Amino acid sequence: MQGFRSIGIASVVLAAMLWGTTGTVQTLLPEGRDPLAVGALRLIFGAAGLVLMALIQSASRRGLLRLPLRGVFFAGVAIGGYNLFFFYAVTLAGVGIGTAVAIGSAPIWATLWERFALGRRPGPLRLLGQAVSVLGVGILGYAGGGVEGALLGVVLALMAGGCYAAYSLATSSLSGQAPSTAIAAATFTVAAVVTAPVLFFVPLDWLAGPSAWSGLIFLGLGATALSYALYTWGLMRVAASTAVTLALAEPVTAWLLASLVVAEPVTLQSVTGALMILVGLVVVTLVRDQPRGG
Repeated sequence: MQGFRSIGIASVVLAAMLWGTTGTVQTLLPEGRDPLAVGALRLIFGAAGLVLMALIQSASRRGLLRLPLRGVFFAGVAIGGYNLFFFYAVTLAGVGIGTAVAIGSAPIWATLWERFALGRRPGPLRLLGQAVSVLGVGILGYAGGGVEGALLGVVLALMAGGCYAAYSLATSSLSGQAPSTAIAAATFTVAAVVTAPVLFFVPLDWLAGPSAWSGLIFLGLGATALSYALYTWGLMRVAASTAVTLALAEPVTAWLLASLVVAEPVTLQSVTGALMILVGLVVVTLVRDQPRGG
């Protein structure tokens, strides 16, 4: 069991590293791109990739026929809502503050739900690791975004974090009812359908060049389909609150890429935030999940 948990942890961290590429890839898209359109198209490409992955696996094909539709629909709406709230949040509050609040609040939402709804009591060491990582995300986000965040943007970022935690908890609860690839494919198909209508209300003229499509294909297939297949598989093996904490590796990856590719300045504050995230993740990784009922 410990070996499966270790592989699940590695799967979640690798997924988070893939998510960390999205900010850098989006900066390489054509100017005039609409963030809501990028989010919706990312989900559409991601859903297509996940459905293809599910169809080429016989166990996942069979699993698609016995999916718990209620749970899948809830998870799909949650991850679709996360994308819409998140892109609105970073538009209003800035990338640094919006990302820090959304990603940093998700472990808190998940831990509160597991504690009061599931009776799963986290130990003091795991809470300490989560607190250190969340504080590190805040420091890293402040270093990259300053203090210009608007109140509405912060509220939307908190809602995004809640949606992401809800998605993780719902997906985790589906463990054992179908293969993880089938669950991810169905969930993201729902998310794509939910968010697709925004494409009728935002400008799409920036899609004319090939650079736009190459970036979107990577965002859809690499940073969505592959990453969420890995994340869903990992959620079958670790607690949801542990997974959303491990996913804080995303801002560290984004910071490293921004420093190396986009040439953003490296400051003592950003290095401190990144190191705090990594220290917290090590603590969370080493502490085993508590069983239900505390």
